[in-house]
Amino acid sequence: MGDMIRTVQVKLNVPDERCDDLHRTKDQFLYCANTTAEWAWGCQNVYSITSKQKAESALYDQLRGETELTANLVQKGIRRAIEATKSGVARLKNGENTSQPHFDAWSIVYDKRSATFHRDHVSLSTVNGRVECDYIIPDDTAGTPIGEYLLNEDYEFRMSTVQYDRPTESFYLHARMRRVERDEQEQSTTDSSDAKHRTVLGIDLNVDGSLAVTSTGAFIGNADEMNHRRREFEKTRGSMQQTGTRSAHLSIQSMNDREHRWMQDELHRASNRILDEARDHDCTHVAFENLTDIRNRMAGAKRFHAWAFRRLCQYVEYKAEMSGIEVAQVSPAYTSQRCSSCGFTHENNRRSKHQFVCQKCAYQLNADYNASKNIARKLLKSLHSGQKSSGGGAPCQCALSSGTLNLNGEFHASVNTTAEGESTDKPRLQS
Repeated sequence: MGDMIRTVQVKLNVPDERCDDLHRTKDQFLYCANTTAEWAWGCQNVYSITSKQKAESALYDQLRGETELTANLVQKGIRRAIEATKSGVARLKNGENTSQPHFDAWSIVYDKRSATFHRDHVSLSTVNGRVECDYIIPDDTAGTPIGEYLLNEDYEFRMSTVQYDRPTESFYLHARMRRVERDEQEQSTTDSSDAKHRTVLGIDLNVDGSLAVTSTGAFIGNADEMNHRRREFEKTRGSMQQTGTRSAHLSIQSMNDREHRWMQDELHRASNRILDEARDHDCTHVAFENLTDIRNRMAGAKRFHAWAFRRLCQYVEYKAEMSGIEVAQVSPAYTSQRCSSCGFTHENNRRSKHQFVCQKCAYQLNADYNASKNIARKLLKSLHSGQKSSGGGAPCQCALSSGTLNLNGEFHASVNTTAEGESTDKPRLQS
């Protein structure tokens, strides 16, 4: 039997000072949809581009850079346009008249990644952070859709929309509710701890050596090669600029495009490997260090590195959403100086650029690998502190190369390995 879906309209009590945030979010959401529609419709006669994946690959970076929306809302704007384009292409094939889709109605699409749905309120992602909106619910809900579906625990929230009524200046949530069958409810109750299980993959980014090092011991990408290729491009551009001819100018533009495509490809490859690590170790979260002021914090980091790191994080973020994995950034303070084994923190722990030796417990390992484990642990502590259960709730753990490590320092080896905890400090190279 198919899912039983019901749509319930409920008025939102939006704080006065946050109304503009929702209006701006709508404007940028529709901008993403209309930009995508123009791109897809302009191409459809030649390529019949109605693929969400192709649209996201072509437009995501541009739209994420041009808007203040979260990755999920950018994706939703792209996908809304592609669905409309599909319908238009189908009508054209049937000989019907139609035109390029255009979106001007006040509407924003939310799912469980961009909104947190509750029975009495909703938390919505906006261009200015989250906004908490209470539902305006009548005193007597008996026999109404609000009582039968919205407040009914037998129904769960699905992808919904927020709309705005201009005459009354009111916001409404059009909540799509799906009936949960009894066996699903029982399974959810039985596996409640698994549903909240948290495993964090930590990522350390570098300007030389490996581009990214994970807490599972994977060394991903080659920052040295990227730096070398970029220097070669710069040298060639410099020689052409001295020529000053129109031909040289066109060649420089072509080279810039080629370099940009090459860099994007390298970063896409790295992001795919990071997500492979996360999926292989059943991770629910990926943790990066906060990239704010990275050029001032990281020795040798240039504008190019800051751009590459941010772009890599963006790629991981939007791809992770497709796998139900969350991406977060944590403070980088002391991640390179703290011993991931005993916790002792001292600047002398880092003997060299790539060697870490704890001055207290003599623990030795690759310095970047040590930092990645500390990054994972920082997010882990934040997730653990956010649990409502005083008893600690579901397991929270860092993903390591041969098992997991929880906040109490207890190591659990993976079922498919005989390695002990010490072996987690032998990183694996990835080409």
